[in-house]
Amino acid sequence: MLLTITSTSPPATDLGFLLHKNPAAVRSVDVGFGMAHAYYPEAGADRCTIALLVEVDPVALVRRSRGGPFPLAAYVNDRPYVASSFLSVALRKVFGTALRGQCKERPELPDQRLELTARLPVLPCRGGEGLLRRLFEPLGYAVSARPIPLDPRFPWWGDSPYFDVSVSARCRVRDLLGQLYVLLPVLDDDKHYWVTKDEIDKLVDGAGEWLAGHPERDAIARRYLRHQPGLAAEAIARLVDEESGGADPDGADPDGADRGSADPGSADPGSAAGEFAVPPAGEHARLRDLRLTAVLGALKASGARRVLDLGCGDGRLLAGLLQDGQFEEIVGVDASVTALERAARRLRLAEMAPRQRARIRLLQGALTYSDRRLAGYDAAVLMEVIEHVDLDRLGALEQAIFGEAAPATVIVTTPNAEHNARYPGLAPGARRHPDHRFEWGRAEFRAWAGAVAQRHGYTAVFEPVGAEDSRAGPPTQLAVLARCP
Repeated sequence: MLLTITSTSPPATDLGFLLHKNPAAVRSVDVGFGMAHAYYPEAGADRCTIALLVEVDPVALVRRSRGGPFPLAAYVNDRPYVASSFLSVALRKVFGTALRGQCKERPELPDQRLELTARLPVLPCRGGEGLLRRLFEPLGYAVSARPIPLDPRFPWWGDSPYFDVSVSARCRVRDLLGQLYVLLPVLDDDKHYWVTKDEIDKLVDGAGEWLAGHPERDAIARRYLRHQPGLAAEAIARLVDEESGGADPDGADPDGADRGSADPGSADPGSAAGEFAVPPAGEHARLRDLRLTAVLGALKASGARRVLDLGCGDGRLLAGLLQDGQFEEIVGVDASVTALERAARRLRLAEMAPRQRARIRLLQGALTYSDRRLAGYDAAVLMEVIEHVDLDRLGALEQAIFGEAAPATVIVTTPNAEHNARYPGLAPGARRHPDHRFEWGRAEFRAWAGAVAQRHGYTAVFEPVGAEDSRAGPPTQLAVLARCP
């Protein structure tokens, strides 16, 4: 099986730095079921191509076989020749550093967008060209697909389920690699290994930035997890929860029925936008990153050293706080035990060095009740949390946070309802997420935050997050409430 990746952004040989593979050498790696070879058919200033060739050991393939639809399926099959989960595993093993976006020699390169083309000469598309396009085109790729006939000598037999495919885009190398890693087994609709709950972490951690907003999100999750309904439902709930900002502050478990009115595992993949409206996948990833950057920047500017992340979800903000030595004590609070377990896994608490581990705690607690453990901190963050609270319970959250815990600084982010008109597929008046109890425009948010500040002795400053539309404003609004001296 073969994958080639070509860069035409001069100097094209920068591809070698990004992939950590010398254009003058062949790199061979044992992948367990055979050998993977990375080499360069061409390497010039204007055009550079790397090839990943995977040779499958037929004996190893038989030993790994789960059987098949007929007695000789372990011996007679297409696995050594087509792009499938075998190629995904080889891609991760050979290009693992590039997938993580690391480049020690040229640290600026991983964030550069290059003109890239990936070609897969034999790609199984169980769902046809239509599915192929629905998977790649929303991610910004131009797709070329030529069906491969079953046998050119007998054209009346028709086409096989295989295509000669090229996808092209101006994008980062790590994005191309990560999307191929996920979508190859999705198109094949199979995996060569048993799928367990660990696969959910691979999917959410590796693809969450672009998958949460993908119109075929549900279909991708189901196929990637080999149509195991429980695993797919949990994966979709986690993807949705990442965008929504964490658990319901009143205590509803985001993985349970309280999180939304529909079973995420049974949704029509074509109707995802109606259930969970986000910007196109690339904009979704940028907005989440921008929101995180804005919150971290506001925390640093406040001078805070002891910080509460209220409604911490799976710990994305906690991970950012740990990377900055300014923050000496970090506490994540969530009503959901499941969310806290995910945060612990994301942060790798069990493997953390003792000195680093001493900086962070995870606490279960509902934000609408007073909690003495939360008193006396320099700052608290409510990032995409308040919209999950019933309006008649906002007063209880206000008293618990501003009246009882009373941190010196409170940072609040929430969706800007006026910007919803810019989201494709979101009906007028609809909300971005089924668990949102409300969504405010800019005037409503400023009125609420201003009144809270006045009642509890704080000042309020407001900032936009994300690209501002001249009429609709930014997609996210942020308030920094600082206690008056």
